[in-house]
Amino acid sequence: MPRVAVNGVELFYEVDGDGEPLVLVHGSWGDHGSWGPVLPALAQKFRVLAYDRRGHSRSERPPGRGSRFEDEEDLAALIETLGFAPAYVAGNSFGASTALGLAARRPELFRGLVAHEPPLLDTVADDPRLLPLTAATGERIESVLALLTAGRTLAGARRFMEEVALGPGAWDRLPEQLRETFVANAPTFADEQADPQWANLDLGRLSHYTGPALLTKGTQSPPWFAAIVARLSAALPQAETHTFEGAGHVPHLSHPDAYAQRLTGFIEGAGRTP
Repeated sequence: MPRVAVNGVELFYEVDGDGEPLVLVHGSWGDHGSWGPVLPALAQKFRVLAYDRRGHSRSERPPGRGSRFEDEEDLAALIETLGFAPAYVAGNSFGASTALGLAARRPELFRGLVAHEPPLLDTVADDPRLLPLTAATGERIESVLALLTAGRTLAGARRFMEEVALGPGAWDRLPEQLRETFVANAPTFADEQADPQWANLDLGRLSHYTGPALLTKGTQSPPWFAAIVARLSAALPQAETHTFEGAGHVPHLSHPDAYAQRLTGFIEGAGRTP
C-alpha cells in the first residue's frame, strides 16, 4: 500500500493515469474509494491522485483534536512531495472546504480549483432567510454527534446520511462497503466538528485566488448549499458555476458520467485559456 509521510502524518494514496495532474479530495466519512465511479474516466485523461485524508481508512489517525488547517497542510505537502505541483484540485464537501482554504493561502499550488458544495455554513450566517434552515441543520449535526459520543456509530452514520447529507432512505441504498467505511470513519467526523473553524472561510483572502475555478451544486441538495456556492462565486468572479440536475451532495457517486464529463471539460478548457 503506497503511503507517504507528510506534515507529521502518514497518508495512503493512489496514483493512476497520465496527463495533467489532478488531485481528488474526499469529504467527511468517506475515503479515496468514493472516487471509484469516476476514476476510470478521469485516469484516461489525467494523472490522478486520490488519497485518504488524515483519520480516514488507511491513513494515520493521530490522537487529539484536529483541524481543517491540518488537512489543508496535508494537501499542500502531498501536492509538493508527490510532484503534482501545480495541480488541478477537485474537492467534495469537507474536501471542497479543504481545497478552497488551501487555494486562499497557497494559490501557486493550483492550476485550477473545483469545489462541490463545501459546508461552509458560517459564510452565509448573515443571511436571515437561511437562518431556520442552517439552525435545523446544526441541530441535526448535534444529534449525530450525540450518537457518536455514546458509541452508537452506526446510528450516527445513518442519521447523518439520511438527515443531513443524502436524504431519507439513502443509507439502505448505499453499497455495504461504503456503509462500512462511513461507520469506520465516524470518529474523525466528530473530530472535524470540534474544530471551531470547520465551517468558516476567509472570503476576502480567497478572492486573491485568480486561477480557473469551477463551483458546483446539485438540485437535490439542501438549499443552503446553493447559497454557499453563490457567496463563493461572488468572491471568485472568474469562477464558472454548474448545477448537476437530479444530483445531490455526492454527484461523483450518484451521477458519475455527468461529473466526470464536467470536470474533464473544465480542465481541458482551462488548459486552453491563455
